[in-house]
Amino acid sequence: MSYRLRGLPFLAPGTLFLIVFMAIPVALLFIYSFFTRGRFGGVQFILTTENFEKLLDPIYMNVVIQSIGMASLVTILALLLGYPIAYAITKIPPRWRIIALIAIILPFWTNFLIRTYAWILLLNNAGIVNQSLMGLGIIDSPLPLLYNANTVAVGLLYMYLPLMVLPLYASLQSVDPSLREAATNLGSSPWRVFRTITLPISLPGALTGAIFVFVPAMSNFVIPELLGGGKMILIGNLIRDQFLEARDWPFGATLALVLTGFLVLLILGQSWANRRLTGGGKNG
Repeated sequence: MSYRLRGLPFLAPGTLFLIVFMAIPVALLFIYSFFTRGRFGGVQFILTTENFEKLLDPIYMNVVIQSIGMASLVTILALLLGYPIAYAITKIPPRWRIIALIAIILPFWTNFLIRTYAWILLLNNAGIVNQSLMGLGIIDSPLPLLYNANTVAVGLLYMYLPLMVLPLYASLQSVDPSLREAATNLGSSPWRVFRTITLPISLPGALTGAIFVFVPAMSNFVIPELLGGGKMILIGNLIRDQFLEARDWPFGATLALVLTGFLVLLILGQSWANRRLTGGGKNG
């Protein structure tokens, strides 16, 4: 028993962090979700289940479905782009890999809002892209590159692509080269080597990257607001509006609680899938 107690001081900081910044906020969301909105906003402590029934309203359901669709699209695009990038990094000489990885994470060293506004400067009617195309005679008038769903998808993809590349690189880097060499020596084609050795071993990294991209893409509200011009509403925008504009804190808490629960289920599913892929779930 004394041996177990010896590790408690090392667990205390992490446990305290989880309690203060996760358990308590989620508990408050849960409690607020059963109260009603006050006449002038805020919370009126009258128990009700109306907030959960309100979620079934087609207006809000469409926002949820649209958010899942956008996050799924961005995740798929990030996987399609991130896998070749991560694979290519593993093939370059070791001395250049650090430089390549730094180039991947370099955008994170810049403020999120600054990067978003940079896209506005690039894509607006007087931006570099439109002006360059017009200067080359390719177009006669500026293209509507801003304030649409495609721009939101591009912005989210740009922001979160590194979160896909890094886990994929870690998984691909762990592939034993001797396995591929043995398969090649036995007559396997490069495609078969990739399909039977590289791809299965890298799947845990792909799942981790998918969660890293899907979760923030679904709850992001800055990019839809700035690059989408407020024309596209995701669940993050809806939650923000309930707290800051409609001042309907109970319904905002309900939306945030449902989003949190959905994301927790995704993370648990990813953890289960990783255990299955790595053989950890054989006895489970």
